[in-house]
Amino acid sequence: MMCSEAAVQGDSWIYDWNQVAGDLLPAGTRVWLNDETLRDGLQSPSVRDPGIEDKLLLLHLMARLGIHSVDLGLPAAGPRAYADVLRLAQEIVRERLPLQPNCAVRTLESDIRPLAEISQAAGLPIMAAAFIGSSPIRRLAEDWSVEYLAETARRAVRFARQAGLPVMFVTEDTTRCDPETMRRLYGAALDEGAEVVVVCDTVGHATPAGVQALLRFVRENILPSTAPVRLDWHGHSDRGLAVANSLAAVAAGANGIHGCALGIGERVGNTPLDQVMVNLRLMGAMEGDLTALGEYCRTVSRATGVPVPVNYPVFGADAFRTATGVHAAAVVKGLRKGDLDLADRVYSGVPARWFGRQQEIELGPMSGKWNVIFWLERHGYAADEAGVEYLLAEAKRAAAVLGDAEIEAAWVRRPAASRESS
Repeated sequence: MMCSEAAVQGDSWIYDWNQVAGDLLPAGTRVWLNDETLRDGLQSPSVRDPGIEDKLLLLHLMARLGIHSVDLGLPAAGPRAYADVLRLAQEIVRERLPLQPNCAVRTLESDIRPLAEISQAAGLPIMAAAFIGSSPIRRLAEDWSVEYLAETARRAVRFARQAGLPVMFVTEDTTRCDPETMRRLYGAALDEGAEVVVVCDTVGHATPAGVQALLRFVRENILPSTAPVRLDWHGHSDRGLAVANSLAAVAAGANGIHGCALGIGERVGNTPLDQVMVNLRLMGAMEGDLTALGEYCRTVSRATGVPVPVNYPVFGADAFRTATGVHAAAVVKGLRKGDLDLADRVYSGVPARWFGRQQEIELGPMSGKWNVIFWLERHGYAADEAGVEYLLAEAKRAAAVLGDAEIEAAWVRRPAASRESS
């Protein structure tokens, strides 16, 4: 394959091999984002169910970030779930939030009926996300026949439509389901008026190649060519492939991606929606201001009690932080050229400023003189040679990165000759 100059994107100082074989997502791609933080995300055994005020705050953050739809919860789960879903639906109406709500329901009338009540009380169409198992292994465990599942799906979708609810039909464990069963289940739901179908990697089984094969099969062999039906992807992170699988799904014809903030959810979690949004922005498939994405992640962390790992992409504490001499030197030299983009990207694959972050330079045992110079100048001190050498020697003796107070203390006790030259 010949390398193309088209791979040089934007500033000529980046040669982008991602572009050599062509874009993964065609130009003009736009992706429907469905946030499941307040439902599927809360299935994690380690989370705390947020109070209603935090849920309302998250609803507003989702709207601010350009997320399109939100799973408000499973109202049939109990009185608190019912009350929270109703309050959230009322907030969407009252504040005219640009969010299309949905709620998870089993393919049972007893689950669908409470949702219909909430929809009517709030004066808001709420999509019934009706889910049912599909794979052979699940059918074996449950003693289900395909005929039973197809008829159950048909009755549930029909009941929801008669209750005035739009329907999203979800097959669990689709990535381990046989083609004929998929035809039967999706066909039954579509016959009864389902508007959205969701392909699920419920146990995080799929690889990107498997996702693309499955999505192409569904689009080419199951979805009608005459009526618009949205095709969504719902993934989990058991093999660490959730973000890659989501992007592969869009490349193969999915219209929407489901996910949760910070990837919270059952077992190791759902697709991290924040990371998907970062990648869509970098790939030109999402526009708008995403500087509030960090606030969204921090709010979910605080409200659910799930800490953000320090090495979490983009929003972890260490994402744009370095104490390494070579890296710090390149960043500081970029800053000295007066080019913030150069400084932001020379040692980062993600522009920190796009997401409300900035490059951070620390001082520790792996540092060089540029780390010291950066710290001194940022704190209003003259970076004389003797002082730089003294602080660098102090850092080299340390076992970890030094905090500001430790550096200040070392600067105060530096040798007199160094103080005089300052």
